[in-house]
Amino acid sequence: MKIRETGILNRGWLNSLHGDLPWTFGTVMKKLLLSLLAILPLVTSLSAEETICRYCEQWHQMPFSTDLEGKYHYAPDRQVDVQHIRIDVTPDFAKRTVSGTTSITASPIAKPVSLLRLDAKNLRVSDVRCDKVEVTDFVSTREELKILLAKPISPGSKFTVHIDHSAQPTAGLYFRTPEMGYPESDTHIWTQGETHESRHWYPCFDYPNERSSSEVICHVPLDMTVLSNGKRMGEATDGKRLKSVHWLHEKPHANYLICLVAGYLDKQQKLHRDIPLGFYTQPTLSKQAANSFRDTADIMAFYEEEIGVLFPWPKYDQVTILDFVAGGMENTTLTTLTSNTIFDTATENIRSTQNLDAHEMAHQWFGDYVTCKDWSHLWLNEGFATFYTHLYQGHKFGRDAMLYGLHQDATNRVLTQTSDKRPIVFNGYSNPGEQFDYRSYPKGSWVLHMLRCQLGPELYRKCITSYLEAHALSSVVSDDLRQVIEQHSGQPMDRFFDQWVYHPRHPDLKVSYEWMPKEGLAKVTVKQTQSTENGGRLFQFPTKLRFIVDRIVVDHDIEIKETEEDFYVALDSQPSIVRFDPEYTVLADITFDKSDELFKAQIANQDDMIGRLRACDHWGARKTNESTNLLDVALNSDAFYGVRIAAAKALDKIDSDDAYEVLQQSWKLQDDARVRLAVIKQITDRFDEQTPARIAEILDTEKNPAIQAVAIRALGRYSGESSRESITKFLAASSFRNELTVAAISAISDLNDPLYKDLLLNTLQQRESEFTSSGFGSGLQTLAKISSALDEKSDIRKFLLGYVNNPKTTIRSAAISALGTLDDPQAVSVLESFVDSENTRVSKAAERAIGKLRESKPAAPKEVIELRKEIAEMKRESEKTQKDLKELRDLLQAKIES
Repeated sequence: MKIRETGILNRGWLNSLHGDLPWTFGTVMKKLLLSLLAILPLVTSLSAEETICRYCEQWHQMPFSTDLEGKYHYAPDRQVDVQHIRIDVTPDFAKRTVSGTTSITASPIAKPVSLLRLDAKNLRVSDVRCDKVEVTDFVSTREELKILLAKPISPGSKFTVHIDHSAQPTAGLYFRTPEMGYPESDTHIWTQGETHESRHWYPCFDYPNERSSSEVICHVPLDMTVLSNGKRMGEATDGKRLKSVHWLHEKPHANYLICLVAGYLDKQQKLHRDIPLGFYTQPTLSKQAANSFRDTADIMAFYEEEIGVLFPWPKYDQVTILDFVAGGMENTTLTTLTSNTIFDTATENIRSTQNLDAHEMAHQWFGDYVTCKDWSHLWLNEGFATFYTHLYQGHKFGRDAMLYGLHQDATNRVLTQTSDKRPIVFNGYSNPGEQFDYRSYPKGSWVLHMLRCQLGPELYRKCITSYLEAHALSSVVSDDLRQVIEQHSGQPMDRFFDQWVYHPRHPDLKVSYEWMPKEGLAKVTVKQTQSTENGGRLFQFPTKLRFIVDRIVVDHDIEIKETEEDFYVALDSQPSIVRFDPEYTVLADITFDKSDELFKAQIANQDDMIGRLRACDHWGARKTNESTNLLDVALNSDAFYGVRIAAAKALDKIDSDDAYEVLQQSWKLQDDARVRLAVIKQITDRFDEQTPARIAEILDTEKNPAIQAVAIRALGRYSGESSRESITKFLAASSFRNELTVAAISAISDLNDPLYKDLLLNTLQQRESEFTSSGFGSGLQTLAKISSALDEKSDIRKFLLGYVNNPKTTIRSAAISALGTLDDPQAVSVLESFVDSENTRVSKAAERAIGKLRESKPAAPKEVIELRKEIAEMKRESEKTQKDLKELRDLLQAKIES
């Protein structure tokens, strides 16, 4: 085999090679050669810039330097229409493996299919059969399964392939077993499909633009529970030790929404109409479980009325997962939730599952019933779920609660993103996980809020109902929503979608007001100050001005469209209140320059919650005696808890003795725990000689563990004997999910005092089983931090090394990171062995830890640093090549044996 001296990869040579070799070997050989070429010097002389497609059936022009995944991502071609997926699996809890058979029924769409490609990540495929034609050959690589059929299957013809497979998955399907450090009574498995994890445990077409019905059969010990999508069809005993449980979901849904949960679970149940609502938790959490699911039936009833489409599925289950990878996942009819959603009633209203429950429930319509075609349109899933959560808050607690949620999203998550040049719909990502950010969630939610404000609630509701009915059980893109709104409203929506959905950022507005007594005019000037360079633009949108004159509200509609505009409104007399966008309908960063007198009236106006929030911000920045007095009234008298929280934060910003006296006097009077928490946080955040006494008083008086935890963390600023006694006390305290102990560890971390080393080490050794994974991980990090300055730290290094192979990713990553914090050079060789881990969290933790250790040493010459990088890169490339060669040897051996 020879490559021409010109350095050009010769198409004819490779094609002839392919023709002379068995199909399997030829395919892999091409792939391997291209992989090897990528690390050889001759690549730099390639002028044809050719590479082969994944099926080896045609050629494309593409620079070798280009990522084969591409910079821009779109929904892939659908080779076949997948109609049904049947997954029959048996998990081995002891070995943490899964094996079984997946049967995929499909029909070619536009062209005959002779080579079927499926996504399959690190699956061991032992056999493939087809009911229509003979399977000539199949290739299972680390990324995919390719099935060669004896003859092409024509479009419209239905066929079923049956694939026997097994795996020890590192993603997609997860185990929680005693061997991994979990209570035996809580043993369970669970799956996570979004975005592309399903391929780790069964072969599939793993992208959201494909939908099918699904069927899951799982074989487990007799005393376990099995949950999946759709209807439970029954169970049968496989023998003395196992039973098979059968689930069928008849309506088509996206592949990433297929879910399996099996293990020891306690159940609670309710009913909404004729729809069963199941709530499942691990036995160790079941005592508190009812707290988390108390609103589910009410949420479903509200959504059915608000959305105008009845719940579209036969049942709705929710199940908690230990060390879940997210907050929740909206699998069709079966939502998986972090176990952190379970809370103790002692925390009063500080902890709630309401928003998570409402968010995941909304997805059953938005994301499951209709699904984004590709991840660039993710906001059609996540933006809707976020916005309808706010609508439910408004339904349950009033309009102010809805607006407050939108305000928190805007000020904390969207308006802070001043330099981001990505729009909501954006396909230039490296991996789909990048789409799961503020653009898809709170900004997408705000787009819907603005639409609802402009259309009105009734017309908006009509549009959403029609959108769901028109696209039921199918994939959607953003323009589908635009077209429906235009159809029902008669309004062109191109500009709205263009500026809010397809272009980045938001407007920055500088608003000023002037009263013109001679003319009897109120003059309001609005400037758009955001940059219009590098993709920036002016925005055009409707809003209104509001004036209160002699207690009469005067509204004046305006349209913002220029860089700077003046608006004049005739009034009978000078207004006591002037507001811009009083209904809170525009996502914008607004600075309003007006007098203290106007803000004074605004903070007292009980009909305008958003206005009072903005007034709190103003008075916190003013830092006058009048500010303190006005915020005192707001903190103790305002009708809405969110304004009282804003007043507490504003008083902290004033940072005067008088302001802190107001806070000190207020905390015992606050019956809403959320406000009490905010007040105590401001009190304990202040560093002065009075604060330790105040912390002691809070810890003696306050019974809410969430509030106690805030006070305990504040002890980390004070190294006196009394603080040490309190930290020692709470380090040993018993609390739900070890909340108080974790707070004490946080205080120790802030103190960074090695005197706590033995105490903390003993706590971690003796009480490991009481911690959550994240809580224990923070303990490891803190132990390393306070020990780093010690001359002798071999005992801590040895302790941390005991967790670098822990089966819990969170703990393993924390231990690896802690070794970097410990600043012990002897840990470098161990850390280097984790840099190439397939677990991204682990490999990144190892890289950062090594970086820390190298930073603590004298800087090496630049040439040495560059040489180290080159050697590390060569090592990675060598290991990759060895993997490819091994794959080739294995496939060749399998071919010979067959």
